[in-house]
Parts: sequence; structure tokens; C-alpha cells
Amino acid sequence: MNLQEAIKEKINSKREEYTQFLQSVVQQPSTTGNELKAQTIVADRLKELGLEVDVWVPDFEELKKSEFFNPRRDNYENSPNVVGILKGKKNGRSLILNGHIDVVPAGDESKWTDHPYSGKVIEGKLYGRGTTDMKGGNMSTLIALETIIDLGIELKGDVIYESVIEEETGGAGTLAAIQRGYKADVALIPEPSEMKIFPKQQGSLWFEVTVEGVSAHGGTRYEGVSAIEKGWIVFQEILRLEETRNKPLRKDPLYKNNPIPIPINIGQFNGGYFPSAVPEEAKIQGRYGIAPGETITEAKEMFQSMLENLKSIDEWFEKYPVSVEWGGIHLPPGGCDDDHPMLEVLKNNYYKVEKEEPIIAGSTWATDGGLLTQAGGIPSIVFGPGTTSMAHFTDEYVDLEKMFRTAEITALSIIEWCEINE
Repeated sequence: MNLQEAIKEKINSKREEYTQFLQSVVQQPSTTGNELKAQTIVADRLKELGLEVDVWVPDFEELKKSEFFNPRRDNYENSPNVVGILKGKKNGRSLILNGHIDVVPAGDESKWTDHPYSGKVIEGKLYGRGTTDMKGGNMSTLIALETIIDLGIELKGDVIYESVIEEETGGAGTLAAIQRGYKADVALIPEPSEMKIFPKQQGSLWFEVTVEGVSAHGGTRYEGVSAIEKGWIVFQEILRLEETRNKPLRKDPLYKNNPIPIPINIGQFNGGYFPSAVPEEAKIQGRYGIAPGETITEAKEMFQSMLENLKSIDEWFEKYPVSVEWGGIHLPPGGCDDDHPMLEVLKNNYYKVEKEEPIIAGSTWATDGGLLTQAGGIPSIVFGPGTTSMAHFTDEYVDLEKMFRTAEITALSIIEWCEINE
């Protein structure tokens, strides 16, 4: 039996066990601030595997020292990070397997077919909030690592398994792991890529734009200036900025089939306080995509320049300039060089398992890969089993067959990258 057959057989022999373990993790609603129970389950499993396990609560004061930190809360009680280390036997190439345990809220539970944290399996799909984003992906890398251990394979290089907190609200968990000293030659992130390989990941920022008007009675609205009407001008300029920023990226082979590689999404546009009053203030809130290779500072400067140019469109903005605040998600773009050797390793092992060439593309959403790349100096690649369209969506699920095949590809890639210690 060759290595690939041995890996496949070992994974298949434990499918039911792995499915039940994933269910136990999914059944813990690990929203921001509530990750402890899910992390405890993960930590216990890593300890059973004989890994060196590190569990700690990120330090707010330490996090504040980083330019990449954008605080969402001032303490991380009940939100520990978990890291398990499989030590290499020689000084071989090292690898980080990074995934976040936190999930977005379930939303309106009445719209779910089953309870949002049921972990129910139907026709090969395991349902529940966080299954695709990204507990199913985390399970695929854990299966890969566990399979290597079960087969008694010793590696030359270290493998660092990271189960981190707070990716959905800013990346504090991965940043804390970097600050704690966890580094490697490359990182693999099993975010929901539908088994596509993403060597480039965009970054993202949340913004809030404030537009001023002048209030007046609705019966004499001509005596006032509607902040909503002025806000509509700002809205249109934001969309023009989106087109300007995306035009060059459409020539990039990684984004050739993507109509909007780095979207600017307007999530909220609110103004006024009373039906019979002219609104004196409007707020536009949204999510701002950052291009691979671009810094957060460069992206902000381009947005600010657009706002400053508003006065050339409407003289109102000369007297009442529009302001912007940046809060919430604050993730830089990440990735690796087009010729990074780990990319070739993944592509070759994908072909071995799937019998077809993988799709290589660029992600249209941000991941902790940006922090690993820019804050940690670690090249990062996204490759996971989840279905992108189901992330943050009602009746979220992960396809178990894809999860197991991703695990097989990942196990082969870990072995090839870190090398067997003969």
C-alpha cells in the first residue's frame, strides 16, 4: 500500500468518529466572547494526540502594541486561543494550519430548517452555524494532522495547529498568536474556498461616513438641506470609487472570472429622526475591500481622497466636508508569491486526489491570512472545503465528502512540505 492509499484508508476508517467530533464542536455556539467551550473541546483533542498544547487568553495591552489591532472589546475572558504543536525531528520546513473557531450570530432562528447549532447530518451535509465558515475547514486540517500521527509518520519540520478567536470581528486571535511567537515558513488556512486554491486574499475595512445637512420642518423643507439627498451623492461616488479600484484587478488572471474582485459594500444608509423633519445627518456604513499587495494605509488614503473631491462635485461639501471613521473589521490583504513552492505542493496533491487540475483564484473576502502575511511575515494560502455562498447564511452546511477529500490533500501536502524523517 502506498502513502496516499494509507492516508485515504485511515481517514475512511474514522469517518464516523470525525463526523461526531465535528458535531460536538458545531453544537457549541462560539460567537465572539463565547468561544471557551468549543476551544476546550479542541484543546482536549489536541492533547489526546500527544501534541504540545498552549491555551491562553490574549492580552489586550499586548495587542494594543500592534498597528494591526482594532479593538472590539477590552478583555478576552472566555475567549482563549488554542495552539497544538507537532514538533519536527530535524530543522525541516515548518507549517501553520490556521483557522478561527468564532462564528457569526445565527440571525433569525425561525428561518432555519433545524436549530442553528444542531449539527444535523442530512444526505452527506452537516448543518449548523459555522460549519462552512469554518469549523468544517478546521476539521479537515485536524484530520490531516491526526492521520499523519496515526500512521506513525515523523516529520522533519514543525506543524503548528492554530484554533484562534475573533477572526469575524477583526483578527485579534491570530494577531495574539503572532505576538506569542508562533511563526512558520508558510501558513495554510482552510477557509471556505470550495476546494479552490487562493494564493491571494483581499483585505477589508469597515467604515462609517457622516454627511451633514440642515434640519427644517417637513412642510417647508426648502428651508433645510437633506443629509440623505447629499448622502446620495456620496453613495454614488463610493460606487465610482469601487469601479476605479476594480478595473486593474480584472486583468489579473486570479480574478478574471470575478465581476467585482474587491467590492465596496454599503450595508447601511440611515438618516433623519422624524418623518416631518428634514434630516440633518446621514450615516453610510459599509465594508471596503483592499487589494492584494495594497496596505491598509494606502486603501484609506484613496477613500479619503474621494471624500475630499466631493467639493468639486457639489459646493455644499466645501462648507460641510464629509467625515469617515474606520472601525470593526480591520484585516490587511494576504497571500504568497505566484511561484511559492507550497503552492506547487498543493496543486500536485490536489491532482493526485481529484484527478483534475485545481482552480487557482483570488479570494473576494478577507481572512486571517492578511495578518499572518503582513504582521507575521508568513506567506499564506487559503484552501478549504466549505461552500462560499453558505458562509454567514441560513441553513449553513459543510459537505462531508469534500471535507474528507480536503483532509487527504492536506495530509499529503503536509508530508511533502515538512518531509518525512527517515
